[in-house]
Amino acid sequence: MLYSNGLLRTHAQFMVNGPGVVTGRSGTIGRVHFVEGDFWPHNTTLWVTSFSKVTPKFAYYLLLYVGLDRFSSGSGVPTLNRNDAHAFHVAIPSSKAEQGAIATALADGDGLISALERLISKKVAVKQGMMQQLLTGEVRLPGFTEPWCESTVSDLAQIVSGGTPKSSVPAYWDGGIAWCTPTDITGEPGRYLHRTERTISRAGLEGSAASLLPEGSILLCTRATIGALKIAARPIATNQGFKSLIPRPGVSSEFLYYKLSTLRDLLAGRGTGSTFLEVSTRDVAGLRIEAPRSEEQTAIGRVLADIDDQIDALESRLSKVRAIKQGMMQELLSGRTRLPVREAVAA
Repeated sequence: MLYSNGLLRTHAQFMVNGPGVVTGRSGTIGRVHFVEGDFWPHNTTLWVTSFSKVTPKFAYYLLLYVGLDRFSSGSGVPTLNRNDAHAFHVAIPSSKAEQGAIATALADGDGLISALERLISKKVAVKQGMMQQLLTGEVRLPGFTEPWCESTVSDLAQIVSGGTPKSSVPAYWDGGIAWCTPTDITGEPGRYLHRTERTISRAGLEGSAASLLPEGSILLCTRATIGALKIAARPIATNQGFKSLIPRPGVSSEFLYYKLSTLRDLLAGRGTGSTFLEVSTRDVAGLRIEAPRSEEQTAIGRVLADIDDQIDALESRLSKVRAIKQGMMQELLSGRTRLPVREAVAA
């Protein structure tokens, strides 16, 4: 059985012979699914009943390209009226061989996307396992045997709060000094923060509670998105929603970053406040952390950073493949680019 977001559950009988194309008609609309075998569509779906002029897989990609959400109607729950979709004019190749070639090319792109998604999922699972083992001392890297010591965050780093220059003073803004908000942290992929949406001036820095943090500082959100964090890739200031950490000599920024990332729930549990939750400097400072000596911290950080770099590279490649596939759909399903095909010769 299918519904507008995909497979819901199985049914004892089939209502429609596959292959087929199904989309939601109520609630979440515009998502299209290709079904290889026979199926029973849910009553919140619409499905293609005839493939006399198009091949099933081509019809699937054509409906994705058209974007059925454009036909959304209804003041409450979004609804797809099939009559509106029926009246929409599209151009298709008359040759089913060309339709098949287009569908095959797009399916190859989908296959690569799926393979990359599976590989990323595996890498993420491996990373999680490595973090659980390496950041607790359960598994030690070769050459390290000395016991770990319990420390507080304040033992490992200087804690610095942020501030916001007055918005009413134009001279405080757009001065080239990166100024970070929680949105910058959650909106930037990877473990390093390279850029911020807004910048402040030297006067803005000096006229507010903001401080210029050195490269390698841990930017830790303690308000709004509590526990979200990044490593500063450049000197940077933050607003007051942070308790940033400047690692003390001999403390690895990357080790501290990964260690704190495992304590996000613990940090969130320490949030207090009636208007919005916030973690205090004292609570951050008193957070207890088991940590090895400097050399082992660096080694652990390097191992986890290497797998993060692999994940980042795969995600970058996935984004490019998705963009390429989207471009292929625009070219092939509009007829701007044609594929060479050889029609079957009747015997």
